[in-house]
Amino acid sequence: MAELNIPDAPAIEGTTHLHSGKVRDLYRIEEGEYAGRLLMVASDRISAFDHVLDSTIPGKGEILTRMSLWWFAQLAPVVANHVVSLDVPAQVRGRAVICEALEMLPVECVARGYLTGSGLLDYRATGQVCGIALPDGLEDGSRLPAPIFTPATKAALGEHDENVSYEAVVGTVGEQAAADLRRLTLEVYALAERVARDRGIILADTKLEFGRPGRHGPIVLADEVLTPDSSRFWPADDWRPGRAQPSFDKQIVRNWLLSPEAGWDRAAGGPPPPLPPEVVERTRSRYLEAYERLTGERFL
Repeated sequence: MAELNIPDAPAIEGTTHLHSGKVRDLYRIEEGEYAGRLLMVASDRISAFDHVLDSTIPGKGEILTRMSLWWFAQLAPVVANHVVSLDVPAQVRGRAVICEALEMLPVECVARGYLTGSGLLDYRATGQVCGIALPDGLEDGSRLPAPIFTPATKAALGEHDENVSYEAVVGTVGEQAAADLRRLTLEVYALAERVARDRGIILADTKLEFGRPGRHGPIVLADEVLTPDSSRFWPADDWRPGRAQPSFDKQIVRNWLLSPEAGWDRAAGGPPPPLPPEVVERTRSRYLEAYERLTGERFL
């Protein structure tokens, strides 16, 4: 397991810290109107290759939160979400939401409309992705004949998610829940892909998480949604299959870490070096551009 090196979460009055992930800190609200609900805070942390970097991206937590809230509103006709209120403590205002405490379904729900990443690796090895056979001759960045549901296991923090078959999802959550997860994932992707395309952005793939407000409650969309942390966004006018695509995400960080300039040996397992200021600024600019192009709003 990679060493994540997650900083201690700040104390927030009236809450109990429950968990910290690569980017988000989760608290239980102990008092007041929202007692028993959760406070989900997006930090400015950034991760790469299963490490949380010492460097942060200023404003990233607020960008991710505002983008998720915008998408939740767009997706309301398709699926409900876990957000209850934006009446959050002043110290995390703008980058936190109050949400329902859900029983999370232990499946990473991935929709792919284009072939790249781990899906491309699976395809090159087997001609399939998660047991779904694809046509011959596809390349990195190829558009698929139709979007596909390619679930993954929810790995422990610091470990890789692993692509699994639909049958494995049925075995994990049951036949009806598996069918609902596949349907909702593809419906979310279809709507989001149209919205993004109208704004000159290709949504290549996205990862979603779902839960229930009780064992037998309805499935709702949770965590964050359709941000550069959980989705691949490509500028439509630069799309060229057969190569790695320019993207609105942290690929700038990955590329620098793998460059000779970084001097980092990924295979050795040590922590990555701090990011140079110019890499931090370029990464922030890409997140901002994705937010502003998708929402049509200025980030002020």
